[in-house]
Amino acid sequence: MTSPAPRTPALVTKLPNVGTTIFTVMSTLAAEKKAVNLGQGFPDFPCDPNLIGAVTEAMRQGLNQYPPMTGVAPLREAITDKLRAWHGPHGGRSYDAGSEITVTAGATQAIFTAILAVVRAGDEVIVLDPCYDSYVPNIELAGGIPVRVPLTPGSFRPDFDKISAAISPRTRAILVNSPHNPSATVWSAQDMLRLQDLLAPTDIFLISDEVYEHMVFDGQQHHSAARFPALAARAFIVSSFGKTYHVTGWKVGFVAAPAAMTAEFRKVHQFNVFTVNTPMQFGLASFMADPTHYTALPAFYQRKRDLFRDGLANTRFRLLPSEGSYFQCVDKSGLAVPEKDLGEADFCLWLTSEIGVAAIPLSAFYGDGFDQNVVRFCFAKKDETLQLALERLARL
Repeated sequence: MTSPAPRTPALVTKLPNVGTTIFTVMSTLAAEKKAVNLGQGFPDFPCDPNLIGAVTEAMRQGLNQYPPMTGVAPLREAITDKLRAWHGPHGGRSYDAGSEITVTAGATQAIFTAILAVVRAGDEVIVLDPCYDSYVPNIELAGGIPVRVPLTPGSFRPDFDKISAAISPRTRAILVNSPHNPSATVWSAQDMLRLQDLLAPTDIFLISDEVYEHMVFDGQQHHSAARFPALAARAFIVSSFGKTYHVTGWKVGFVAAPAAMTAEFRKVHQFNVFTVNTPMQFGLASFMADPTHYTALPAFYQRKRDLFRDGLANTRFRLLPSEGSYFQCVDKSGLAVPEKDLGEADFCLWLTSEIGVAAIPLSAFYGDGFDQNVVRFCFAKKDETLQLALERLARL
């Protein structure tokens, strides 16, 4: 009897517009060319050794088995204490650790789970371009329809007339990100009030991506959705321990949301992740007892931003404002090299290969590849890494 020929079924992709991300392309090229990688947004310096010690101690104590699906109680309680201390004085919502806080496997999973929890086939979800690259595929995998609304070119401020015009009876949610990746802008209190007024008569959910919440500069404040009662009542607020504590590879974050929304969120969470690694949770809970670990972050990153911006002043790049996050966008149109006329993506390939510094084209964050002659650098790097990059960029 002959064996049947091996056959792999034909696969029709659910994400026909998704290929290898620009972050993978640029990081791979940077490694190949031994370029300084200022493209992908992660630190190249270590986290606080006390955090490593806290996680190690949790492991030694035998805290290595499945935790509760919602997250270990000490961490959820530490989160509620932090939210109360951070946002309470500004009229912020108080969250219950048991029914309104869920520990997640990073912010990307948190956003995807929030979308899966509320978006049904045919629902529309508003995203503001340029935006983080997971948003639209997440919406599409949930059967939703992404509705892209551009931020104002150049300033990257929200255009509430355009947002209002995009709302339809099928709009289920809106995704907002502040401090903003990739533009490094920060929504003002007035922006948040405009959003609150716009959504007030609707049943639209807000997914508020606040992973860079502690990286806000020049005396500005981060205006969390938690500080605006009518927004908090409809919001999944997403945060990232990886961004805050320089441990992006741990993939630990959390979502704060009203109890009814959290209950639906957890229905999805229990089946797409279920739990998040136990010793990291206990270690983070212990580490959070000292608030200076996050209250000192604005000054820590502002010094790096200023070092990088001061160095870029020796080039012909035009610096865009960097109000928050750990990104710096620049306009390349004033450079003295002929490659300035390349599109953003080709320019970044040239910059990585020939100058030895990797950046990300802003066009990669737009659905239509909108090209503004702007590229993004990440300054979450050791000073010596930034200095080496600046030495190479000085040729421009």
